[in-house]
Order: sequence, then structure tokens, then C-alpha cells
Amino acid sequence: MTFSGFDLLWLFFVYSVLGWVLETAAAVVKRRSFVNRGLINGPLCVIYGIAAVVITISGQELGAFWLFVGSMIYATVIEWTAGHLIEKIYHERWWDYSDIRGNFDGYICLPISLLWGILGLIGVKWGNPLFLSLFRLIPSVLANVILWALVAVLAVDILATLCIMRGKSRRIDRWKACDAYLSSVSDRMGGWIQRRVERRLLKAYPRKKAQEAVKQEKVLFAEGCDFYKIALLFFIGALLGDLTETVFCRFTMGRWMSRSSVVWGPFSIVWGFAIAAVTLLLYKYRNRSEGFLFRMGVFLGGAYEYLCSVFTELVFGTVFWDYSDIPFNLGGRINLLYCFFWGIAAVVWFRKLYPVISRLIERIPIRIGKAVTWILIVFMAFDVVVSCMALVRYDQRGRGILAEDGWQEVMDLYYDNARMERVYPNAKRTD
Repeated sequence: MTFSGFDLLWLFFVYSVLGWVLETAAAVVKRRSFVNRGLINGPLCVIYGIAAVVITISGQELGAFWLFVGSMIYATVIEWTAGHLIEKIYHERWWDYSDIRGNFDGYICLPISLLWGILGLIGVKWGNPLFLSLFRLIPSVLANVILWALVAVLAVDILATLCIMRGKSRRIDRWKACDAYLSSVSDRMGGWIQRRVERRLLKAYPRKKAQEAVKQEKVLFAEGCDFYKIALLFFIGALLGDLTETVFCRFTMGRWMSRSSVVWGPFSIVWGFAIAAVTLLLYKYRNRSEGFLFRMGVFLGGAYEYLCSVFTELVFGTVFWDYSDIPFNLGGRINLLYCFFWGIAAVVWFRKLYPVISRLIERIPIRIGKAVTWILIVFMAFDVVVSCMALVRYDQRGRGILAEDGWQEVMDLYYDNARMERVYPNAKRTD
């Protein structure tokens, strides 16, 4: 079953609303009072929506057992990530499984993970066909208008939430009108939902302003695990990943070959995001045992590589790697041996490479570091856009589509099949 972008948007909103209803009902039963369990003011629990889309994309070709396992892994990782982000942003925990056996740091636990697996299985096998059939009964023009309106409302809600959280006094009043309407919608659906994100924040931690007043100015660039360090680690990881895979191919296949994800420069986007994500997720646990880091690397790396494989095939119609000839593979997208490599990489990263690279990054002067980071971000943004255009056109040429627009002619001129095959030697077009 194929899904369009509008199909996935529809499923995101449907499952976000259903998740909000489920979480709200559970909170009412547990606390005997209404609690808004969404990250924003509207009646949406976006964790459920994101999990549903990820599971839908990655699990459509899996059998029931692997769909259950995949749903359990992806939803658990998303819940674990969301728990960390919520605690970082709101300075509180919205759920705590510490009193349940088989929990990990209170963010996730085995019984809830099993429940995620069941919900994912039900959603993909029966929920998606039902909701998509209802969606396709709506006239296409009206359906598109509804979805774009929902996206706009969600964007305004997120913007209003961020503005109120940051306490922008000059802007806060103009956002309150938007915020009030969205809160009123949740009020009517939930009963006694709090009317403002600001009220919810002040009630949760009344000393917020006092805490902000005593914050010390940073002395080091990219201290700890902030935005600039994660961004630079992405670029360093992308470069190191490309070089590692290039050397690996030379020794295993006997020839040099490009392993880059983009048309400009030796950068592996898959490795870059992997390094940035694993640092962000496991920074708190970087001093745990090597066995722990290895296991986390195996599961997170395997799930991440599988999702990347499905995503690139769906978006670009191209398979960039195929492990079908390696034992213990899953659909040719991942295999047990390379999952172990992800685990080893996680141990080597936190034990050997990260401490050294982190210290080197923090020695960069603050102004120079920020300027260099943003220059690299702009460069990579253009690189990714051009690479996506080149890959889309490469797929179109393979299907016999002639160039009609200017961008297609430019891609044909500068990124013909010969060049694309040099940059992506293992890429295989799919139907």
C-alpha cells in the first residue's frame, strides 16, 4: 500500500487526536481531574501522531511479528526521546514508570512498550485502511484545504506555545488571542483544560523567573550538549562516516567507491544524523557501562538504519544499500552483523572519540564557532536541496520522463546518469 504526503498528514492528525483522547481519559481516571496531556494547547498528542507515521512508513512491508516488534521499538524510542525533551523544555516529567518493573530511567518500561507494539499492529493492519478510506471519501480539493488548515493551526499553536514559554513580553499579547481559541477548543473537549500555556508553566514551577535570573553566562563555546555542539557533531560525524565507509569498502570489495549522501563533498547524512542523535539521546548516559552503550547502539542504530532505508526508497525511488546476501537480514535493509557494528560504534564514540572532539569544539572562540556553524548549516541546506533535486531527476530519467521545466534541464546538464552513478554507485532504482 502506497501513501501520499496528504495520507500521512491525515494519519498524523487522526492518531494525534486519538492519542490525546486516550491520554486524557487515562489521566482523568488516575487523577479524578482533567489534565491536558498534549505538548501544545490544541487537542493533539503529537507523540502518537509522529509514532503512527513512523510505524506506517517503516512497517508496511513487514509481517505481523516484525510489525509488532518494529512498532514496539520505534514507539518506545519516540516516547523515550519525548520524555527527555519534555523534561528539558518544561523542567518536569509528564509520566514516570519508575514504580513499574522493567522500566528504564522512568521514561519507558516493558509493559508500555508491549502495548505500543499491539497498538502499532492494530493501527497498521486495521486502523490505517479504515481512516484512509474515510479520508478518500472527502472531495480531494476540500481534503487538501482541511489538511493545510490543520497544519496552519498546528504551526500557530506551536509558535504561540514557544512564544509564551520564552516570555517575550512584546509578543506575548498578540499570541494570546490565538492561544486562547486553541485552549478553548481543548476546554470544550476536555472540560477543565488549563487556558494558557503560561498558567500551566507558572503553576508547575513558580520560581521559573528567579531561576532564569541566576543563569550564568557561558564561558565556553558549545558547552555541554547544546545546539552548536550537536550541529558541529553532525558535520564531523557525516565526514567521519563517509571516510570510514570508503575505507571499509576498499578493504572488503577491493576498490574505492563514493559513499557520500550528497553531491557536494564527502558527507554521509545517515552517519551525521546518527552521531548527532546518539549524542543527544545518550549524553545523559555517556558514563554508563560499555555493555549498556553497546546494546543501545545495536537497537537504536538498527531501527535508524531501517527507517532511513524505507524513507529514501519511498522519497527517491532508490535503494542505496541492500543486505539481502548477508545472513540474518530484515528485508535487505538491516542485518544483525551491521547492527553489532552500530553497537561497537556507540562504545567507541563515547569512550574514545567524543571526549576528545568535545574538548576541541569547546576550545573554539565563541564568535568564530557560531559563524562557522551557521555557514556549514547554510551550505549543507543547499547541498541537500540540490542532491534531492538530482536524485528525483535521476529517478525520472530512469522512468523515461522528459525534461520540461528549467530545473530538470539543469539537473540533466550537471548531474547526468554517469555522474550520479559515480556519486551513488550502489543506488538501485525501484518501481
